[in-house]
Amino acid sequence: MEASILIVDDDPGIRSSMCDFIELAGYKSLKAESAFEAIEILKANHIDVVVTDIMMPGMNGLELTDVIKKDYDSEVIVVTGYSGNFSYVDAIGKGASDFIFKPFRLEELLLRLKRVLRERQLAKERFLMLGKLEKLAITDSLTNLYNSRHFYSQLELETDRANRYKRPLSILFLDIDHFKEYNDTYGHLEGDTALFRIGQIINSCLRIMDSAHRYGGEEFTILLPETTVRKAVGVGKRIRGATESQLFNPSPGKLVNLTISIGVTQYCYKEDIKDFVQRADKAMYLSKQNGRNRVTPIFIKESGKTKDKKC
Repeated sequence: MEASILIVDDDPGIRSSMCDFIELAGYKSLKAESAFEAIEILKANHIDVVVTDIMMPGMNGLELTDVIKKDYDSEVIVVTGYSGNFSYVDAIGKGASDFIFKPFRLEELLLRLKRVLRERQLAKERFLMLGKLEKLAITDSLTNLYNSRHFYSQLELETDRANRYKRPLSILFLDIDHFKEYNDTYGHLEGDTALFRIGQIINSCLRIMDSAHRYGGEEFTILLPETTVRKAVGVGKRIRGATESQLFNPSPGKLVNLTISIGVTQYCYKEDIKDFVQRADKAMYLSKQNGRNRVTPIFIKESGKTKDKKC
């Protein structure tokens, strides 16, 4: 897509000549005779670069630059013939990408414009790359769920929010039953396929505000903000049922069911995070001990004593 350039100058001759030259160079050009008109154009159009004179009635070019850098995603090239009154430092301090003194050749403007557009594109690519790297750092590559590192970061945020607003927060610990046997029988590639599919099942049962994590191996954790332990049990039952009904095909003509054991508990106000996680882990192991393929919550009484219940 061609870049859009906005020329802002109260001199109609300069404004028109700059626009004509920029269009000949292959860019889309728009023009405004004042900073106020420029702002209206910015509101209605995507502008890559604004080329603005400094001396204009009403609002000068530096003031316009300040507005653009605060409110719009556009680069700015400042033009002035008053070198004694304004400096490069003034313009760059407002966020301008370049500064040109009049008189200048239009070819010079074009060269500077190309440089600003190139740096703008590089900055966008760098931003996208950083976003991808950040996602990779917190995502499990096999299941596309969050990883255990992100689990603890998210857990700190959610417990802090639960303490501040005194809102419920629950956690689910999940473990795939007899998964080592499945891996040993059908191979790690089939095991990876099963982990990926179960990750999809988990995600399909959650709300936008919930977060699922691959905790390690065949274990998963789920954080449920704004959720009591009783409601969290319902989420666990949905995931358990959906997993049990899923048929896996690890070898030709062979259909296999996998089940999961789930532990559920709710965060207590000002509780140590380690205690919260250990209680959820204990609930999961209670599910294992009591026959697997079940959801076991641990309720916390006001006295601080715990009580588990198989579901």
